[in-house]
Amino acid sequence: MLPGIARLVGLTAGAVTMTLVVSAGALAQEKGIDTEKKVVTVGAFTPVTGPVPFYSVLTHAADAYFKHLNESGGIKGWKVNYITYDDGYDPARSVAVSRKLVEEDGAFALAAPVGTATNVAAIPYAREKNVPMIGPIGGASAFFVEPNVFPLLPDYGWSAASNVDYAVKDLGLKKIALLWENDELGKSAKRGFDLYMKELGLAPAESVPFDVKTTSFSPHIRRVANSGAEAVILFGSNANLAAALKAADLQALDVKWFAPFFTADPSTVKLAGNLLNGTYFSSWLLPVSSDEPDVKAYRESVAKHYPSDPIGVFGLNGWSNAALFAKGFEALLDSGKPLTGENLIAALETLNDASVGGAQGVSFKVGDHRGTRQEGIIQAKDGKFELVREFRPYPTAVFDAPAQ
Repeated sequence: MLPGIARLVGLTAGAVTMTLVVSAGALAQEKGIDTEKKVVTVGAFTPVTGPVPFYSVLTHAADAYFKHLNESGGIKGWKVNYITYDDGYDPARSVAVSRKLVEEDGAFALAAPVGTATNVAAIPYAREKNVPMIGPIGGASAFFVEPNVFPLLPDYGWSAASNVDYAVKDLGLKKIALLWENDELGKSAKRGFDLYMKELGLAPAESVPFDVKTTSFSPHIRRVANSGAEAVILFGSNANLAAALKAADLQALDVKWFAPFFTADPSTVKLAGNLLNGTYFSSWLLPVSSDEPDVKAYRESVAKHYPSDPIGVFGLNGWSNAALFAKGFEALLDSGKPLTGENLIAALETLNDASVGGAQGVSFKVGDHRGTRQEGIIQAKDGKFELVREFRPYPTAVFDAPAQ
């Protein structure tokens, strides 16, 4: 899904004309850049097979983005040739696919490649070849510090802190419990939760880990109920959230519920039904139902090109990560500099407070690739999702905390 960029293999026409005159056809061009046809080739690895084939929805949405872009005139007249290959969600295959994209297909960049472990595995190769990785879809602290990697997805600890911030400062709640998936997803959320609660001078009402495969949350909810919590923040899957809501309903636990962006999705409504009503979600993405042009274009384009795929936050995620490449390439064209990987990286580092797909306030700086810097709060209402608090910067105490 994500485009991969190849290294400069010859002189650009602009550079050549300053020293000698040669025919355009004799010039060795940057891989993936066809100046005559105005086509840029990018690519990505994606799990069509393996343990998480449903992640291909992310790639479909990214592909729909590029199709929509090309149908709308491209990037200042440039069309995008998007190539993807199945990696089976196997990190070793992800590296092999990256190599194929760059060395055989001549990809200019990787765009919206899928998976945390798979993207982490591909970083050394991309670093060696100086290939830009634009919008890797996953969550790893390594993404924020690599000079050629530009992520949109935030650290889950920042999102957890945003939930706490809304609960305390907007709803006036003090007793907050955390239910967290006992893996890197949940541990990251817990780090941000604990740090920001301490910053606010509050102690967690309760902190309860759970396994990703947990289906019965009765004992977890019992602990939360005994703590006197006024709010519960859950960081886990949509199935975990639905199961916890059902357990809370059975025990008549009346609290405010909070969850991460990826659970603000129609698939969660199917699992939880009316129990999801009122749940809040910290989200770096606008609601899928938003009337913003980019989000509306996502809904229409996926319905056109992948009609069997669900319209939800999962797809909007893929769409937005693909849109990041277009933003960067547009900035490169505007710079007037040669179309090279180095210059694409430099152009992306000029993005400031940009709207990218469904994301808001995206900025990159030299040495600081934390692209998403703010989140809104979404609430579930009768099967739909509405933005109830505009986007705000992440709490500084967590956003600027040293990486762990």
